[in-house]
Amino acid sequence: MKFLIIRFSSIGDIVLTTPVVRCLKKQVPGAEIHFLIKPQFKTVMAHNPYVDKLHLLSDDWEQMIADLNEEKFDHIIDLHHNLRTLRVKKALKVPSVSFNKLNIEKLIFVKLKWNVMPKLHIIDRYMETVKSFGVRNDGAGMDYFIPKEEEVQQNDIPASHQLGFVAIVIGASFYTKKLPVYKLQELCQKMDHPIILLGAKEEFAEGEEIRKVDPVKVYNACGKFSLNESADLVRKSKLVIAHDTGLMHIAAALKKPVIAVWGSTTPSFGMVPYYGDNFLLTHARPYDDAQVHKLWCRPCTKMGRNHCPQGHFKCMKKMDIDELIRKANVRLGRSAQ
Repeated sequence: MKFLIIRFSSIGDIVLTTPVVRCLKKQVPGAEIHFLIKPQFKTVMAHNPYVDKLHLLSDDWEQMIADLNEEKFDHIIDLHHNLRTLRVKKALKVPSVSFNKLNIEKLIFVKLKWNVMPKLHIIDRYMETVKSFGVRNDGAGMDYFIPKEEEVQQNDIPASHQLGFVAIVIGASFYTKKLPVYKLQELCQKMDHPIILLGAKEEFAEGEEIRKVDPVKVYNACGKFSLNESADLVRKSKLVIAHDTGLMHIAAALKKPVIAVWGSTTPSFGMVPYYGDNFLLTHARPYDDAQVHKLWCRPCTKMGRNHCPQGHFKCMKKMDIDELIRKANVRLGRSAQ
């Protein structure tokens, strides 16, 4: 049976689909898995051994649909579920099943602050789309595959960090999901451990401002490494501190301890770091949440915003850095003091 799985973006959302990809491939005899994705995110799935073929979302719609039609898919698994995926499904005219995005429940939570979200991780909701094929969650968590040629060599990072470091992911897709620079400076100043800052090239200037608190302890790697190389630095780290963003989910896929920092979004949306039941059978909970509780305005969005609608940005400005450091020290096996 030939399946087309659709998830256009973004990094974290695509990583969250990997249990569906793996379970479908391994549990349906003879399954052939194709994946439709935006070109800028193809790296996330390019080395996944459970994907037989990647297809890229194209501006040339007619040619893309013609190419997809030639594949003669038996079924479409729509894990994005928007107007564009609806167009794909209508054009291909094959049976399909779509992920329930729970937009009404999210709207009620954001607008009325009444949490009617199910107490299920989004991955468990993704898995509902393949239930009819006899596919079940295998408990192995998420996947992220780093090719050998994109592994970071020891000499690619400072000698001061080669015996161990904490990875701090300073970027995020929206302003309201990121700690302000001065809070990140405070975090790095108080962290008694070598630090590597991770982010895109757009975060390099912010990384330089943060690095100034201690240029020896803090290494700014923002924009210096590819996505896979950054993922490898995550894999090599002792602990990952990250906003609600793609590298947070990659860290969980690589089974790294994580401190997840939440601003305008919330863990209640069901997208906390996910390790799988098999890992949790032999390990204590491997992540902590860091957030400002009892703010009437949280969550103000289901995805993130480019500005605080209230103007005060308390969800990040009031973040208790000392408490975050305490959690980090516990994760690092140090005193909680």
